[in-house]
Amino acid sequence: KENILKYNLKILKFGYFFGKKKCFYTEKFRIFYYKKKSGRYRNLNGNEGISLGMIAACKKANINMFYSWYPITPASEIFNNISKYGIKTFQAEDEISAITSAIGASYSGNLGVTGTSGPGMSLKQEGLGLCFMLELPLVVINVQRAGPSTGLPTKTEQSDLMQAFYGRHGECPIPILASKSPSNCFYISFIACKIAIEYMTPVIILSDGYLANSYETWKLPKCKDLNKIKVNYNYKNNKLPYERNKNGIRFWVPPGNRGYENIIGGLEKENLTGNVSSEEENHEFMVKYRHNKINKIKKYLPFQKINIGKKKGKLLILSWGSTYGCITEAVKKLIIKGYSVSSMHIEYIYPFPNGIKDIIYNFDKIMIPEINNGQLSNIIRDKFLIYPIALNKIKGITFTVSDIINKVYQVL
Repeated sequence: KENILKYNLKILKFGYFFGKKKCFYTEKFRIFYYKKKSGRYRNLNGNEGISLGMIAACKKANINMFYSWYPITPASEIFNNISKYGIKTFQAEDEISAITSAIGASYSGNLGVTGTSGPGMSLKQEGLGLCFMLELPLVVINVQRAGPSTGLPTKTEQSDLMQAFYGRHGECPIPILASKSPSNCFYISFIACKIAIEYMTPVIILSDGYLANSYETWKLPKCKDLNKIKVNYNYKNNKLPYERNKNGIRFWVPPGNRGYENIIGGLEKENLTGNVSSEEENHEFMVKYRHNKINKIKKYLPFQKINIGKKKGKLLILSWGSTYGCITEAVKKLIIKGYSVSSMHIEYIYPFPNGIKDIIYNFDKIMIPEINNGQLSNIIRDKFLIYPIALNKIKGITFTVSDIINKVYQVL
């Protein structure tokens, strides 16, 4: 419409000349053309990346997905994205119902997924323990925000790492993956689904408000280039409902199959039969068996590598989650200035991939920037018996490149 176009252009020009006259910025920037590889591209944010990654994983595994949720900022957009593609969804009355309905979907042979943020994650902990005991696949997405309690609902934070590690009662280790960019959200959610399905376990994805609402140009991958996902449905050769494959992973037995009936619930299970058991030797055996099953995921994970810089030096900056971008840019600038600094980014938080220990011990100092009060710093200290330098920012915003560089000046 010509009138609307006319006034929009007039306002646009007014804003341009107003800014130029007032001289808000004293520097000029030139944006150069960036040549990309040929292919199909689109813009997506972190929540869209997570949604598409899970859909792609279920397509690759040839199973249906069920997404249950309770509205919460900044995770609600995941439902909006998923519902566009005809995925079966369910808005529950609360967070507990959301996770238990997802577990029910997994029990029936679908991949159950539920998404939330910090307060909702607190309510899902018992459900996570139940799913871990049942040895069923489940993906739980935590789009972190500033807490505790209601906190700052629209501000970002990385403050739920300890909760993901230790939030459940009993011996209940659950794989944890953390995305580093909007496009990486696709691959992290895809791998999380793959681990959940192939290892018959719940998996936690940690994103945050910054990633959820940040956009990035993303090249669409071809389905044939994505990793295969093997579903453990080959139960008909077994005699018992909790028999396992050669890797110790139980077979996925949907209900309604004669001869494979078993008691569903959170009480301790007898090995192979799945019957309720209070026998002490069986309990110890099952606790260690489930723990070892999770540790075996290490064999599947890629070997940890340095992100930027040399393999040995004075300072290693270790990062996870959404701090990846600013740390990468800061390290590039510091290397150009001649500083002995490298960076390593961890996407697989639990279990840690092989190679981390060797890298850490090759540096004089370790610095860990986090948008929390030092949660990964504490975990690294306990795991590797070192004392990292913590750089913490708890203001509801992420780091800037200058934050990282100025801290390195102090350290070195």
